[in-house]
Amino acid sequence: MSVQNSDFPRTLSLLRKEKGVSQKEAAAELGVSQALLSHYERGLREPGLRFVALAADYYGVSADFLLGRTQSRDGSDVDPTEYFDVSAASDNRLRGSAAAMFSKKVLSNAMSVLFDIVGKTGSQALLGGCYNVLASTVYAIFREIYEHCGSEPDRFFALDRRESRRVIAARMQMAMSSLEAELDRREAQLDPLSHDLLVKNWPQAANSVMSIIHSAESGAAAMRDAVEAAEE
Repeated sequence: MSVQNSDFPRTLSLLRKEKGVSQKEAAAELGVSQALLSHYERGLREPGLRFVALAADYYGVSADFLLGRTQSRDGSDVDPTEYFDVSAASDNRLRGSAAAMFSKKVLSNAMSVLFDIVGKTGSQALLGGCYNVLASTVYAIFREIYEHCGSEPDRFFALDRRESRRVIAARMQMAMSSLEAELDRREAQLDPLSHDLLVKNWPQAANSVMSIIHSAESGAAAMRDAVEAAEE
């Protein structure tokens, strides 16, 4: 059995840490050497079907979950409608400042526009590309927060802090490259965009998109000016 899936090593390592056992202990239970288990967890070797089945039983998850084929640990199909939508809740309130609430609403509105545009193409590759870019950013921010106030990050995350930064940076670059390539292929399927069409089609969310654009470009311009001043 060939496991050409980057999710498998990460999931295997994370499940072991969640269980609170060492590589040596897990390897003994799974009937392999510690060195071989280490190779599996680092993606250097691919396991056979027997090991996948043993690991699934040992960690109490399905083989499909181990292989990254489903987000459900018992292997059942995940219905998108089962995910709770925080933004749609009537009592949705952010603890903290008004600025935090504003930022959350701006991002939520802009994401709605983004996925509306991409979703109309029916391209899973485009949707996946958008998700990977955004998810990498969320992961990076949450990881830093957890490192400062969470408990036992080595059990919560499969990658150590330094490695996670390197991997996420690389994944972001790859995700953006894949997204750009897919956009080139799907350009004919995308609806036309302009400021007026944005306001017309998303009257309640267009300002959020424009706010993000303005903020990003203002920040980029300020950084450019600072670099130029330092070089003079």
